[in-house]
Amino acid sequence: MGDGYPTVPDELLAEGDWDERVRAESTVFQTPTSRIVGRTVLYDDGALRGALEAAGFGDLLAGRTESGGRRLVETGDDGGHWRFFFATALSFRPPLAPGIGPASMLPTVVTEARRTFTDDLEARGFRDVERGRSQRVRTDSGDRARLAKVTASYPLETDAADRLDVEGWIGVWHGQGFRIAGGAYPVGGLDGLLAETPDDERPVTDPNGFRSELLDLIRAVR
Repeated sequence: MGDGYPTVPDELLAEGDWDERVRAESTVFQTPTSRIVGRTVLYDDGALRGALEAAGFGDLLAGRTESGGRRLVETGDDGGHWRFFFATALSFRPPLAPGIGPASMLPTVVTEARRTFTDDLEARGFRDVERGRSQRVRTDSGDRARLAKVTASYPLETDAADRLDVEGWIGVWHGQGFRIAGGAYPVGGLDGLLAETPDDERPVTDPNGFRSELLDLIRAVR
């Protein structure tokens, strides 16, 4: 944590073939008294990205990002991440005034993080973005995180599949500072895109496995 960025255990990233794609600092949202800055690290599934590029579909998610507005997740050059995970450490500028504890700011951070996450997806071309159920989970460091589900779809301009259905999760908590972590993964549409990929070159595309891995990563963020 010396550089202010959140950390994720290397072994978890290696197990899932996660590639770091973006490491950036940006203003993610504001309150009437503070600018809330996030230091974010974004990873995507290298094996899935490579298989889809080999199948000729590498650029299907690229090129639709609307300009303007603040982002919770800066995706870098093209935004074409088929399955991604991010972790963000927040800081307040100026710092919170004496007498204003982090607990009093947590509801605001939760609301803004969820709103901005869904706005991000819509700005990147996803449709039918809906917030689902929410729950509380315990992180590996012992903090209680507020976790929420998001669903959406992305229209695909190909005969192999007409859309990509995705599911996402976003968690927010305060431990040694505010943390936001989340991501999204396909739950429908991949089979058509990878239909011509040989079995020995086809990555695992099980939505249940994707969900379990993402939730493990979220809980592991420090």
